[in-house]
Amino acid sequence: MKYFLGLDTSNYTSSLAVCSAEGEVVQNIRLPLPVKEGQMGLRQSDACFLHVKNFSELTTSILGGIPVGDVLAVGVSDRPRDVEGSYMPCFLVGLSSATLIANLLGLPLYRFSHQQGHIAAALYGGGALAYLQKPFLAFHVSGGTTEAVLVEPDGERICKTTYLAGSLDLKAGQAVDRVGGLLGLPFPAGPALDKLACQSEKRYRARPTFKDCDCCLSGVENQCRKMLAQGEAPADVARYCLDYLLAALDGMTARLLEKLGPLPVLYSGGVMSNSILSAALSQTYGGVCAPANFSSDNAAGIALLCRERWGR
Repeated sequence: MKYFLGLDTSNYTSSLAVCSAEGEVVQNIRLPLPVKEGQMGLRQSDACFLHVKNFSELTTSILGGIPVGDVLAVGVSDRPRDVEGSYMPCFLVGLSSATLIANLLGLPLYRFSHQQGHIAAALYGGGALAYLQKPFLAFHVSGGTTEAVLVEPDGERICKTTYLAGSLDLKAGQAVDRVGGLLGLPFPAGPALDKLACQSEKRYRARPTFKDCDCCLSGVENQCRKMLAQGEAPADVARYCLDYLLAALDGMTARLLEKLGPLPVLYSGGVMSNSILSAALSQTYGGVCAPANFSSDNAAGIALLCRERWGR
């Protein structure tokens, strides 16, 4: 069997994945970067150091189980987004590791953006890889990005992304982590906030601010802080946070589809592993959402894009 290797070094996870020539993801290993208790993130210098430590373990684990002669190509995410000037130092660790592996094995190396990897992984996890053959609307909702892009087929990049709209201030993942911090939840707060919000029996009609198709999310933290000060139950505060984010994503989707016309919709990124958000948006728009292992940071999408690029 022949394989394609994918590497991704985001701000909080070291990821390495393998897909087969038939397009099946056979390994998808992720090592989260540890964040000290009480802290709300990592400095880039610390993230780079932790990626270097993790990749010795990841490459030993994966390459130890696959004959190197069966690897056809290597893919890597080398930047956050597929736009000029997009840069984050932590991606250099993955790029240097992928370059070394490709050079040692005499293999082609294909470079993609972290966002393209998220989109491809979510399509695979949602059983919708065929979307790569046509235009569709994609959301990338994470700690560093909350935006919508038009995705179109492209020979070199496989999927070309064009920015359409996004959050003008706080990102959805930042909102989740900040509200989680107010509630005493561990960082990253996504899974714990999801679990806590599901205990609430309340539903909120939140009204985020919109400017055309863009949204503003900074109000959710202030409102949640106010609710806590007034003695609201933690589960209800968690539910309000997610209902606010849902109202923002719902409003953006409706406004964009009104402008673009009917298009398939994909929701990708770590925040979209949330059960409340994914269930509601799937029901309202038929949007494709993926399981957590293909929504949160991973390298499976990069391996799949590498396979597509090699085939062309």
